[in-house]
Amino acid sequence: MSGGPTGPVVAAGAVVWREHRGVPLVLLVHRDHHHDVSFAKGKVDPGESVPTTAVREIEEETGYRVHLGAPLGTAEYVLPSGRDKVVHYWSARVSGKEYDRAGTFRPNDEVAAIEWVTIDQARSRLTYERDVAILDRFADRVAAGEHRTFALIALRHAKTVPGSDWDGPDATRPLLPVGRNQARAAAAPVAAFGPKKIVSSTAARCLATVEPLSARTKVGVSATPDISQDAHDRGAADVKGVVRRRLEKAKSTVLCSHGPVLPDIIARIAASTAGEDRRFDLRRAAMLSVGDFAVMHIAGDRLVAVETHRNTVPA
Repeated sequence: MSGGPTGPVVAAGAVVWREHRGVPLVLLVHRDHHHDVSFAKGKVDPGESVPTTAVREIEEETGYRVHLGAPLGTAEYVLPSGRDKVVHYWSARVSGKEYDRAGTFRPNDEVAAIEWVTIDQARSRLTYERDVAILDRFADRVAAGEHRTFALIALRHAKTVPGSDWDGPDATRPLLPVGRNQARAAAAPVAAFGPKKIVSSTAARCLATVEPLSARTKVGVSATPDISQDAHDRGAADVKGVVRRRLEKAKSTVLCSHGPVLPDIIARIAASTAGEDRRFDLRRAAMLSVGDFAVMHIAGDRLVAVETHRNTVPA
């Protein structure tokens, strides 16, 4: 994922933030070997997804275990070696409980010191203008009251035994071996967004897809026919009701479903959260390949950002 000898170096990180007396503070890292002040970030390991890299690097460099909020775009620049580098950024909130758990920072091989500062202080301390640009995007979210978000994550089930090769009911079709690998590969990047609930179609292929995610997050699976393909084909699905309940709860949730059902899930979420003053390209989110997922970030009742992620295991 970090690119070949001539490809771009890919990295990921976040504007890590917390609230102190109602004021957002952002986390800066001081790196002695680079003689700079920046955000926590690092290179993608081979076979690793970009969201997984972001949460791993943040914990390794700062000690904080975070979940990703809305994306803040990328910083792109040329390394001294002449290779291009692309860094993907999100916002990532440190809760009061996590702040207390992490305790006192201990310097490591990557970071000599960390500091929590206001957005204005960060703007004057950051070494690179490209980091200031990322900070400004976060500041815009704060100004709009859209920095605290939850996510609805639409996950398409992994690669399944074809219907033509299966004699039983469609809902009982199992995952292929490559599908089981895709399910395992999807667990870490989906978990990076901190789901508090996992809702799955009752089909065996969906339940098997979220099993590794459930094991990783220790979040149980709620199975419902309301987002199943069988119910969809009969006109009996209740996607609207499922989406409405998840929006009312305002907790990050995974919705694992099927290719024919996912466009309706995405459309229902957008219809309830995307104001007329905003336009989002939802085509990629609605047309996921097997094992892929889309994340719709919502602040209050407003859609803030949409991102899609491909499975690292090809189908």
